[in-house]
Amino acid sequence: MSDRNPCQAPSATDWRSDPAWPDVDVVMPIRNEADHLATAIKSVRAQAYPGRMRIFLGVGPSNDGTDAIATELADASSDLVMVDNPSGRTPSALNVAIRAGSAPVVVRVDGHSELSAGYVRRAVETLRASAAVNVGGVQRPEPTTLFEQAVADATTSLLGTGGAAYRLGSDARAVDTVYLGVFDRAAIEAVGLFDDELIRNQDYELNIRLRAAGGVVWFDPTLSVGYRPRSSWSRLARQYYEYGWWKAVVLRRHPHSLKLRQMIPPIGILGVVAGLTVGTRWRPALVVPTAYVGALAWAARASHHPRRTAGVLAVIHGSWTAGLVASAIRGSGGLSMVQKPR
Repeated sequence: MSDRNPCQAPSATDWRSDPAWPDVDVVMPIRNEADHLATAIKSVRAQAYPGRMRIFLGVGPSNDGTDAIATELADASSDLVMVDNPSGRTPSALNVAIRAGSAPVVVRVDGHSELSAGYVRRAVETLRASAAVNVGGVQRPEPTTLFEQAVADATTSLLGTGGAAYRLGSDARAVDTVYLGVFDRAAIEAVGLFDDELIRNQDYELNIRLRAAGGVVWFDPTLSVGYRPRSSWSRLARQYYEYGWWKAVVLRRHPHSLKLRQMIPPIGILGVVAGLTVGTRWRPALVVPTAYVGALAWAARASHHPRRTAGVLAVIHGSWTAGLVASAIRGSGGLSMVQKPR
């Protein structure tokens, strides 16, 4: 048995140096996707990857007939495998799907994702060229309503992302994390796959462990994955509350992973709260909330609807901060949150 770290550069005998295209396993966490499942699978098959590609569905408990549709699709095709995911959690779905396959390359795809043309082929080429263990590209918003457009404008602004490469990046480079991901199987198996307990932030946490093991996570701006932004204020607030909650859980496990961009929301929101509180007695303190409102207006100035986009940014910051603080107060209670369908 080789003593090479799977998270380091490959040896001359592995799949990266073989001129043939490696087998690929596409893994999809599926739950309550009856209306979208067939379309999602069709979009993956449209990749026309030159090597062998199979699709593994980690299907959780659903109340809309998703299980029956997945079973029917799997029975009708040899390239599609349905795997039961009793917990319904996204990381568990990914892990059971990964374990059901054996291909050296694993591609994560979500139920509402739309891969750019040639995504799988290009990602495999980038894995080889960069010696990375995970490759990903741009998270491409595809809004269908005015509110979703405002969310897209907010999450592709510097104030909404803190400069995350998968939102705003234009140069190929090593990064801390990528959206979804195309993985070297040996590397993710070596670090234990996704953490089953992390309802959110499980991709970022896996990338922390991959990098700690000596691996490279690579951003390729020629790759992109389309997604639909949240469609209402309440769904947006819940999404970012959960992001903040589970970010605190990850930070307790990996304190060194904290990035400056992740401190922007709590600094801004807590500064506003403190400024408004103190400002009732000492007017100069109001400069902080005034500056924050000005920053929101500046960030949203070029959006389709500046006022709505500024409001979206405030909700993102406030919800994320509330989740972060609540989780920090509850401590390990973060693991008690229950995942709900989108």
